[in-house]
Amino acid sequence: MKEPTISALLIVFNEEKNIEDALQSVEFADEIIVLDSFSTDKTLEIIKTKFPAVKIYQNKFEDFTQQRNKCISYAKNEWILFLDADERVTPELKAEILSEIKKPVTRKAYFFKRKFFFMGQQVNFSGTQNDKNIRLFKREVAHYDESKRVHEGLSNVGNPGTLQNYLLHFSFDSYDAYYKKVIHYSKLKARDLYERQIPYQLFKQLSKCCFNFFKMYFLKLGILDGRKGFTLSYLSALSSFKTYEFLKEEYA
Repeated sequence: MKEPTISALLIVFNEEKNIEDALQSVEFADEIIVLDSFSTDKTLEIIKTKFPAVKIYQNKFEDFTQQRNKCISYAKNEWILFLDADERVTPELKAEILSEIKKPVTRKAYFFKRKFFFMGQQVNFSGTQNDKNIRLFKREVAHYDESKRVHEGLSNVGNPGTLQNYLLHFSFDSYDAYYKKVIHYSKLKARDLYERQIPYQLFKQLSKCCFNFFKMYFLKLGILDGRKGFTLSYLSALSSFKTYEFLKEEYA
């Protein structure tokens, strides 16, 4: 019986701080593909020097869905393992992945539970306790829903399984880095709302902002994460506020 094969995929832009550790964690894959959005730092230099077998492609970034689908188009193997540059596959998760895909009957896709780190420290609450994403799936179902620019999701995955070992998510090492991501995502979400003809409403902007803070800080127990929990709850609220600010600009 033919052994199942894996293509590990990453989409990157200016990830010189993360790329080496990320690639080391997926070296067990049969092929590794990096789709770069024309990085201006040393990301590509690090890959070419330390990981010569990695296949590098470049494509202008439009949105996450388009970029992920473009990256998938280069993959040749039966299984796709999609990783963000700030994520790490642990040895335990690696063993579980390889064991799972060798089973006679498998799911089409699998959720990975994630342990979230912010500014070098693990976050235990603030909504992260239920954090999971589909990171492993068969190439036959490998297509992201093009109607979603942000928080992109796969189409036609059936009933995904969930692996038990954790993917490590080293999200941001500074407040400024997270703030920049909030602004970037907010612009993409605003564009998505505009194209769906969702009108700007001040009441909705303020209510979503307040509710997101309340939900993360109290309902999702961010208060138990101390200062980190407050900061993450504030940034969640800010994301909603900025999304509608950018939506207002789209209609201007």
